[in-house]
Amino acid sequence: MSRIVPTGKTFPLAADDLPQAVKILVAGGFGTGKTTLVSTISEITPFHTEETLTRASIGIDDTSGIELKATTTVAMDFGRISIRDRLDLFLFGTPGQDRFWFMWDELAAGALCAVVLVDTRRLTVSFPSIDYFERRGLPFVVAVNSFAGSRTYPVETVRAALDLNDDVPVLICDARQRKSVKELLISALQHALTLEERASSTARAALS
Repeated sequence: MSRIVPTGKTFPLAADDLPQAVKILVAGGFGTGKTTLVSTISEITPFHTEETLTRASIGIDDTSGIELKATTTVAMDFGRISIRDRLDLFLFGTPGQDRFWFMWDELAAGALCAVVLVDTRRLTVSFPSIDYFERRGLPFVVAVNSFAGSRTYPVETVRAALDLNDDVPVLICDARQRKSVKELLISALQHALTLEERASSTARAALS
């Protein structure tokens, strides 16, 4: 992969160096905005596997703070966006409930990086996603989704509450706003490529 040179909001990779397609996971707890994010940014009609919440989910799905939520993703969300002529991002939204976590290994196969959405009113629901990517060694960024009525916290406060390493980017986004989501995905891609280049440089140094 070509080297990333931080230049604000630009994307400084040469077109010839870009892969043709990149798989990115969109993860997070139940009700953190994964389906909304994929729907907002996808240039194709997004694929969803949403089902209506029923009485059978009472006591299983924790709807505290999101009592008006009426549907849930039972398999995955899928969407696609072209960043440049030769770069397509394929987005796979993971199911949030623990009873569907058995699907995560399949969804994560071949992914370059992940976005973990969090809701500051319900931070604990996204802990399993963070733990999963840390164990797997898959680069990820944390995105604080802006919900109506949610309190705004400094990024470092969120980092401390989630017990994140210093090298994990924490970003603010609005999953309903296309520009915000696009900037988030570019940041996730830059982070992953930077880590990959860093690892390659370390390996080259060790062999020299």
